[in-house]
Amino acid sequence: MTFSPSLIPLVAPMEARLVKDIPVGDTWQYEPKWDGFRCLAYVRQGDVRLFSKSGKRLDRYFPEIADILARSATSTCVLDGELTVRIERRLSFAALQARLHPAASRIERLSNETPARYAVFDCLQDGTHNLIDAPLRQRRAALADLVADFGHLSVFLSEATLDVERARRWLDESGGDTDGVIAKDLDAPYRPGERAMIKVKRQRTADCVVGGFRYAANERIVGSLLLGLYDDAGKLNHVGYTSALSVAERRMLTPQLEKLIAKPGFTGRSPGGPSRWATDRSGDWQPLKPELVVEVRFDHVTDERFRHGTRFLRWRPDKAPRQCRMEQLER
Repeated sequence: MTFSPSLIPLVAPMEARLVKDIPVGDTWQYEPKWDGFRCLAYVRQGDVRLFSKSGKRLDRYFPEIADILARSATSTCVLDGELTVRIERRLSFAALQARLHPAASRIERLSNETPARYAVFDCLQDGTHNLIDAPLRQRRAALADLVADFGHLSVFLSEATLDVERARRWLDESGGDTDGVIAKDLDAPYRPGERAMIKVKRQRTADCVVGGFRYAANERIVGSLLLGLYDDAGKLNHVGYTSALSVAERRMLTPQLEKLIAKPGFTGRSPGGPSRWATDRSGDWQPLKPELVVEVRFDHVTDERFRHGTRFLRWRPDKAPRQCRMEQLER
């Protein structure tokens, strides 16, 4: 997509590669990694366009953010940041996803009921100055000046620090609103589409009940294990899945699990519930007697679920299923 000569062409956001430890050095800047939608904002007088990581337009889904930028920006600019939605003092990825609705009337209602916030952390253009090749320290200074003029809490400058100990505290506290820590080289330019930043995620483990499984798409063997945890009411809630098993392990495991197939499996929240994000296979799962416990590694929780797939670590025959409780997901 092209714009007027006053705006740089649309670029792919700079991305990050995952590492185990926070890098240390004088040229590193650290930022919290927000749990939201990556968003590039192309802003000029009377025209604001928001783009997702894939280049799709987001401004029709988040008109309140586009309106704030249109009213607040004093000059042409291109910003990089993260869209989030807060529900009851916590960020909710489910509420954020719900904003991507085809009906204009629903978009308008949700923009008032669950307004988004835009955490900005980079500046690719300031006025007539193309900053893509400028070092981060220059881009950050320009960004701070721009955001200072906005005067609106819904568009804010994301925190940053040069203190590695503070970054480590952010990492220790992540798993709720934030998804880890991002490290950036202060002397580096913006590299569109490249994994030129570093991300570090907090890794935790949980013992979960295997409440069901899905068959693989192309063979009648186990494809993924569906994980559950008990709540205070004694209900087994679906909280995610793990599929990190070898083909040999899946084939050996399949007859063992098929002997345990029995309804209901999950007695609380179950897989494949009503959702506009459901696929043809979302409801295609086999319920199991709640007898098996596995330990998995996870990195992030949102809306009382594992945000991503988990890593299978080991079976826990020593653990009673009723000991696997939702408290393990607390921050």
